[in-house]
Amino acid sequence: MEVPDDVGAYLAYHQDAQDKRVAAGSAPSASSATRRAKKARRQPPVQRTAEDTNPGYRLLICDIAEGERPRERFMQVGPSGMSQRELLAILLRHGPPGDGVMVMADRLLSEFGGLAGLARASVSDLQRVRGVGRVKAIEIKAALELGKRMVYSTPDQRPQIKTPADAAQLLIPEMGMLEQEEVRVLHLDTRNRVLSNTMVYRGSLNAAGMRIGELFKEAIRLNCASIIVAHNHPSGDPTPSGEDVRVTQSIVSAGKLLDVEVLDHLVIAHNRYISLKERGLGF
Repeated sequence: MEVPDDVGAYLAYHQDAQDKRVAAGSAPSASSATRRAKKARRQPPVQRTAEDTNPGYRLLICDIAEGERPRERFMQVGPSGMSQRELLAILLRHGPPGDGVMVMADRLLSEFGGLAGLARASVSDLQRVRGVGRVKAIEIKAALELGKRMVYSTPDQRPQIKTPADAAQLLIPEMGMLEQEEVRVLHLDTRNRVLSNTMVYRGSLNAAGMRIGELFKEAIRLNCASIIVAHNHPSGDPTPSGEDVRVTQSIVSAGKLLDVEVLDHLVIAHNRYISLKERGLGF
């Protein structure tokens, strides 16, 4: 049967439209696309953080809210309201590439076991931590030393030594875990309050290697009444050696000549100590 021209054109038009839909993968109708667009607008956008897009990301100062940055918090709450990591971060100023300064502060405190460990660490020890160069290590040590000296500069806050245990409690945190022998001197006023805690010699304690006069140089400058000498044994055994006793005798004799009383000589090893005065060795 012959199809009229107008009907044939109609069929050809719809066949062509059907072929285009098949080729396009059955594209959705305008109404369904509109519904999906409205639904998408109702859903909140997904928040992606820097950690999501970069697993190796470390929080930088610029990523911290302005009011929570260490320097800004210092101005808001004062130094007493700051944590140790925040105060250390201010001192460090910035971290190494890829790490924030807060991460670096945490790493230092963790590596050395807190501020006491940082105070014991040498400049070379600090430089082993990523991002800490020579200048930054010196700045850390200088700041800690200033804090320590401030305690001794205020008479009412100076530690008072009444027993060998008092002196040991003051010295063990600094000397107990040293890997090399050091000789330190506590300088005391007439009420046995500590004027200074000075490292005067590093190396094995023996009369040949150490000049006894060096122990009294600061004592004379400070015009102190008495001193307590201490040295450490890195081996962990605080038992005094024969050389320790002989050096103690020389120190006590020099003190009598200089009119500076030597109250005691402590040998410190890890968290233990021995008082040569209590043992009657060299006194």
